[in-house]
Amino acid sequence: MTPAPARTPTRFAPDRQWAERASAPLRLLSGPGARPTPAEVAALAAGLLRRDEPAAALARAVREDRTVSMRQVHDALAHGVPDGADVPAPLRAFLDAVRVRPVWVDDALLARGARACRAFGADAGVVLAYGSLLGGYRTAAALEPLARTGRLTGAEALRRIAETTTWWRAVTAPGGLAEGAEGHRLALHVRVMHGFVNHQLEQDPTWDWAERGVPINQYDQASTLGVFSTSFLLHLRLLGVRVSRADARAVMHLWSYVGWLMGVDEDWLPHTERRGRRLLYHFLSHDPPPDQNSRTLARALVHMTDGIGLPAWRARYERERALSAGTWLLGPAAMRDLGLPLRVPWYGVARVASNLWWSHLVGRLPGGRERLAAHGERVFERQVARWGTDGAVPGPAA
Repeated sequence: MTPAPARTPTRFAPDRQWAERASAPLRLLSGPGARPTPAEVAALAAGLLRRDEPAAALARAVREDRTVSMRQVHDALAHGVPDGADVPAPLRAFLDAVRVRPVWVDDALLARGARACRAFGADAGVVLAYGSLLGGYRTAAALEPLARTGRLTGAEALRRIAETTTWWRAVTAPGGLAEGAEGHRLALHVRVMHGFVNHQLEQDPTWDWAERGVPINQYDQASTLGVFSTSFLLHLRLLGVRVSRADARAVMHLWSYVGWLMGVDEDWLPHTERRGRRLLYHFLSHDPPPDQNSRTLARALVHMTDGIGLPAWRARYERERALSAGTWLLGPAAMRDLGLPLRVPWYGVARVASNLWWSHLVGRLPGGRERLAAHGERVFERQVARWGTDGAVPGPAA
């Protein structure tokens, strides 16, 4: 394995003026004391040089030492390993590292967080696509590993949404994070696949260590977790969704456990919404500005339903909805950064109006949460069917 450089990669805070401007809303939402301390800045820089070591050790055992086979890895993730079974030591070490849950994990909070996520319905799907993913493309921080796969344009954008949707629905399903459940299995599957991608890129002589550090590093993994937790809740509120304090706490707890399963450093698990906002501000305020990969990915996401057989009017509607939702959720500056045209934010206004009924009125009535969850599930399923994203190979898109 190629060692990471001792010096901070040059992608760390290369344009402070851009980063401060892009992260200013998060700083304001984080409250007093949002700015990182010198020790926290040093930890951010060091995070670019740290990988998920348990996954890295397993990847080395498969690719270099040949002491573990891919079939053994897949079987262990799919079916578990019975006590006393003869398992290669590196695979056993990885499984042991994730088998004992942290003491802070609360099953009641996991269940409430999952119910809340599913109850957000179509708004959740829109936020994942045009808030979380599109917003994540605004910075070039974590995009180079994805660019190396060649999965930037055409049908690959829809495939990334498919993978993210399948993974998201699994980890937010009732009981989805219990050991052996689909969400638990897929979280570990993604973690292992990240380990293999990292191993491959670390052996690539063209990988620029001085600029980028470890390909899939702790900094980028923790920042991505913030996109699916903290940013997710902020964008839902922008669509008029009522997110109670109890639900927000449960959602952040759920994603903290998902992050732990996927190898995010304990020190960077968000746990609470305020902590999540502060962490996300720290990452964005030290990220590099967008590059051509950012703009290519953004355009592909907006046009992801082109060529899948939708009627012309529907395909145009999906594109215009994407641009309108992006303008509403991310703001004009982010859209300009991504090279995307601005649109009148009609979609956001329409969702706020709709959610005044569904989220703020129906959701508060007796039995309203159950009706809201059932309605949200139906709408989300229709959207998944329309995008053609059901049943894809799972994993969060970069």
